[in-house]
Amino acid sequence: MKPIVLASLLAFTPLGWALDQTGAQHLHDLQQQWAHIQYQLPKDQRAGAFEKLANEAAVFVRQNPNAPEPLIWDGIINSSWAGATGGLSALGKVKAAKASLEKAITLDPQALQGSAYTSLGTLYDQVPGWPVGFGDDDKADTLLRQALKINPAGIDSNYFWGDHLVRQKRYSEARVALRKALQAPPRPGRELADEGRRADINALLDTIKDKQD
Repeated sequence: MKPIVLASLLAFTPLGWALDQTGAQHLHDLQQQWAHIQYQLPKDQRAGAFEKLANEAAVFVRQNPNAPEPLIWDGIINSSWAGATGGLSALGKVKAAKASLEKAITLDPQALQGSAYTSLGTLYDQVPGWPVGFGDDDKADTLLRQALKINPAGIDSNYFWGDHLVRQKRYSEARVALRKALQAPPRPGRELADEGRRADINALLDTIKDKQD
């Protein structure tokens, strides 16, 4: 299983069941914990930490069954747990993540500025294809393009689109997308996630600096 690193944005959802103040704080706490695990913990500690966080996210979903935001972060955390775990044992986690993200889209495709599309597209991009998994480059392309339509200036929507382009060996286009991601506006309260994502972007740019289409 290839490493799967996902992130999202915190925004008000106009269509789904709106979270109350306690729910919004819980969502923020999950985001902060995710960033700490992903960007500050040693790699050998991440799987166990993500497992605990996934259990928290599952409870949050049960408490807010009609809200898309908990489902989105349930998907993100399960995906990250899968990436930290690796191997065939990760497939059950990515399938659970896929189900959560698909349900979030049915509730409100615009929630968290279209983050479910970004996260789901990234799963299709990074998970192995049939017969092992459900990975599909064309499906990934469609979903990631939809994410960009909803959030054209976002750091994650542009980063994961750029990563997709790298996988397709479309390096010139990838550089444009990744540089645009670096220019994304900061996300209040998501400083650690933004710092970590910018490091991801610069690392990817460095790997393709000498590559030609």
